[in-house]
This record gives sequence, C-alpha cells and structure tokens, in this order.
Amino acid sequence: MQDLNFPKFEYRLKSTENKVSIFDVIRKKFIILQPEEWVRQHCVHFLINEKKFSKSLINVEKELTINGLKKRYDIVVFNPDGSIHLMVECKSYNITIDQSTFDQIARYNLQLDATYLMVTNGINHYYCEMDMQAERYVFLKDIPDYTTV
Repeated sequence: MQDLNFPKFEYRLKSTENKVSIFDVIRKKFIILQPEEWVRQHCVHFLINEKKFSKSLINVEKELTINGLKKRYDIVVFNPDGSIHLMVECKSYNITIDQSTFDQIARYNLQLDATYLMVTNGINHYYCEMDMQAERYVFLKDIPDYTTV
C-alpha cells in the first residue's frame, strides 16, 4: 500500500483466501484492506495516538439516512455528552479531494451536527470548524487535541 501523510503505526494484517485484511481497533475485527480502508485505519490511529482521543469515543463506518438514502460515515468522534465533536470523511489515496467531497461531508453534517470536520485522502488533510450561525465552515490548520477540547 501507498505511504501516507500520517505517522506510522503498528498494524496487524492477515491473509485469507487471497484477500488481505487489516485489524480495526475500533470495530475489533479484521476488515478487507482496500485503499480507502488503509487511509481510514491510519486516520483512526492518528486520532488515538496523536490527537489523544479515547477509543471509546470513536465510531467507524456507521449507517445514517439522508433524504431517504442510506449512507455511511467513515469516522465520528463523540464528546463525552454524546454530541459529535468530529466527523471524518476518508477517500482513497488515489482520489483527489474536490468540492464534491466537501459537499458530501456537509450533507452528512446537516444530520450529525459535528463541531469539526476533517477530509483526507491520506496525502492531503483538510480541517474545518463549523459556524452553524453563518452556515459555513472555517478552515483550520489542524484540529485540536482531545486534551484541549
């Protein structure tokens, strides 16, 4: 797999029936290793190891319904009170992040109401803070560590 613009972490791989899987510490199971999953796992470990978010506050690949359509978000980090602190949209490292990616996470956020948004393809990362009053997002250089929340 491609080297990504995330810190290295110790991952577990296994091969079954000619398919390679990576262990997901949040879902506590092996997931077939696709390029987007490679990015998602790097991002999860970045949030845990670098940003100090508790594993117990992180949710991965859960379904939500938007305009009657079933969708799946990549990563959500909750606040201890159950509100959503951060939503992350992961794309494969070979996908260019463009306006449609931001439109996608914005649509999801109308349902979830996260304070912060992150969009990544593993190479480029974009961070935003939501300004719900003005109905816009403000780009940030980084997202705050959990300890500063």
